[in-house]
Formats: sequence, structure tokens, C-alpha cells
Amino acid sequence: MTRTNWAAITAVVLALLFAGAATVASAGPDDSPRAAATPTANSADAGFARDMAVHHQQAVEMSFLVRDSTDDEEVRRLAYDIANTQANQRGMLLGWLDMWQLPKVATGQKPMAWMEQDEHAGMDGMEGMDHGGHEVRDGSLMPGMATKTELDTLRSAKGKKAEILYLQLMTDHHKGGVTMAQGCAELCEVDTEQALAEGMVTAQQSELDLMADLLKARGAKPRT
Repeated sequence: MTRTNWAAITAVVLALLFAGAATVASAGPDDSPRAAATPTANSADAGFARDMAVHHQQAVEMSFLVRDSTDDEEVRRLAYDIANTQANQRGMLLGWLDMWQLPKVATGQKPMAWMEQDEHAGMDGMEGMDHGGHEVRDGSLMPGMATKTELDTLRSAKGKKAEILYLQLMTDHHKGGVTMAQGCAELCEVDTEQALAEGMVTAQQSELDLMADLLKARGAKPRT
């Protein structure tokens, strides 16, 4: 069984586990803030859960690809941390969709449509964010996602070349993920999901700093 398949199976198992945990957690007092309402299929909560689950799955895939392409312990350790963290978070997101009895795929709805619900362009932390300008092409469905061509290049790369390409692709991926998570932090209405999104922003911004240092040490820098 390949590591990518293992990650996919892990995500499914975690989704079931977190769905059960979320069900228990939701059984608290009815008057707890924003806890009673179940999100709708077109809500920011559901949209973020669906889109970020897809976004995370690609990060897991790229991380396992580079772990098989280099012996560098720094990059392998980072790749393992990203794969483990994002597989766990993906399980939570899919578990919430199951608990809400909502589809994991939005038929007829373009990726990131939930971010266009923001009617206040000047909201703190949202100003200047690209809500709908991402060009969907060659498998890149959302901001920061690598294209199929870039993934094929990463699969064939080895050693230092693989390390640099992974760090550059993952830097783009994290920047897109931060944008999406900031959107949920502003638009999502479920407290636990909003808290998860805020945690994603903090963690991925920290990893962006680390990846910049790793690229510099290899005589490279993030793509423009």
C-alpha cells in the first residue's frame, strides 16, 4: 500500500472518529452561542469544510511524494508534520459534514463560492483578499493548489531539486490555505470550525517562515 493511499485511508478513519466526537460535543447546552444551528449546504461553514478538505488532501499527497524523493531529514520532518496535521484536520472537516448530513461535493457550485458571501470588502483581515479571482486550470481548483503538471514534475524530481520544488509548491499552497482559513475565521458561524480556521492561519504562517529559511539554505526562494 502506498503512503498516499495510507493517508487517504487515515483521513476516512479520522473523519468517522471526529464525527462521533463532534456529535458528543454538540450535545451541550442549547443556549450556547451559535451551537444550535446546523449549517446549510450553501453556508460558509460547509463550503470551507468541503474546499479545505480537498486543499489539504493535495498537501498530504505532495508531502508523501517528497518524503520518497529525498534523504534530507529537515525536509522529511517538515513533510511528515504537514501530512500528519492536514490529514487530521481533513478528518475533522469531513466528520463535520457527515454530522451536518451535508454532501462532501457541491454539485453545480464552483470552488470558493462560499467566500463570495462576504459583503463587506473592508472587514478587518479580509481587505485585499482574492475571493474569486483564482483561475481554475490543470487541476488547480483553489488558491495555492499545484497543477497536475507541477505534481508530475515533483514526482520525477529527486534530491535537492525535489526539496526546492516541494518547498516552493507548499509555500504557494500554504498562502492559499491561509487566505481560505482567514475567510472562514470571518464568515463561518460554527465556533469550533472558526477556531480550527484561526489555528490553521497561525500554524501555516509559522511554517511559511520555516520554509523560507529552508529555501534560503538551498540557494532558492519562494516563487513570485
